[in-house]
Amino acid sequence: MNSQDLRKTLDDIDSRIVNLLAERIKKIREAVEGVETGYDEHRDAARDEEMLKHVRSLAIKEGIDAEDAERVFWQILNVSKKVGGPEVAFQGEDGSYGQEVALNFFGSSGRTRQCDTIDEVFRLVREGSVAHGIIPIENSQEGSVGRSYDLLLESDVMVCGEAQVRTSYCLVANKSANLSTIKKIYSHPQALAQCQAFLRHLGNELIPTYNTAASVKMIKEKKMSDSAAVAGEGAPFTFDMKVLAHEIEDNPRNSTRFFVLGKHDSPPTGKDKTSISLLLKHEPGTVYRAVKQFADRGINLTKVESRPTRKTEWEYNFYLDFEGHRQDQIIMEALTELEKVCLFLKVLGSYPRAKTP
Repeated sequence: MNSQDLRKTLDDIDSRIVNLLAERIKKIREAVEGVETGYDEHRDAARDEEMLKHVRSLAIKEGIDAEDAERVFWQILNVSKKVGGPEVAFQGEDGSYGQEVALNFFGSSGRTRQCDTIDEVFRLVREGSVAHGIIPIENSQEGSVGRSYDLLLESDVMVCGEAQVRTSYCLVANKSANLSTIKKIYSHPQALAQCQAFLRHLGNELIPTYNTAASVKMIKEKKMSDSAAVAGEGAPFTFDMKVLAHEIEDNPRNSTRFFVLGKHDSPPTGKDKTSISLLLKHEPGTVYRAVKQFADRGINLTKVESRPTRKTEWEYNFYLDFEGHRQDQIIMEALTELEKVCLFLKVLGSYPRAKTP
């Protein structure tokens, strides 16, 4: 084979390699968009290791250096994840806990999109503009986020995951400021409420805003030397600001639970939870009969909450979280019986249980 023929042969081989890489990326993109398949290239580290082990084995059989083959395929993995990474919407600015959850849940390949409101997160997921959304659902100290629950009931998006993060706050200001110069403190109402003791001691004016990280951004952009913000530990690094005080939350075990939204919920994993909403008939004993469906089957209820329907005076929707997946036989039986005592029942989604932070 002369050099010209060799170059042509190598070019053909390179073309096939590129075509195969393109085919791999296409399949991953299809899998990421089709959440119901349960495939997640971006979170499955065990799958990565299994693939690289297989590559090393093949390389040895073909007489190729196993480490060289592994390095090549590691780059292929990185390219695949970069191209196939889902876009995830969150409420707030860069450096907020919502963004932190998005990056932790989907990995560094996930692309985040900022939203001013929780409503916007729902809209983007519902329209298919993003693959997933991150919303706060409850805080261990201040309780549930009502708007998130209302939108879950109204929207056709589903809960496909949950995450819990240790919520630690700091007082952030411009670099020229110090505690003695601060007169006003801005933040989301939930964050202000979670740091009441520290803030009460300072005695400054508290001004609610729509987001913690957005408060930091505003103070920086407007050069507000007499103001500070309560925000997560990531915000001062994101905006290059000064931290006046760390860990100012009242409860050192303070944590926040987030829901991951998608067009579909998640397939069974064996370690799942399910969230539902229901409206009970106005009859004596309906609450007892509803809860009894879970007790009789040994299903562990992890949360029960009621919220006004906002349609009829003193009428309430109940929100329940419980262990198990809606496709589990015992859960399907409970939901079937539950419908008999309900005026309305909606499954908000089944998803893998989050680890406690």
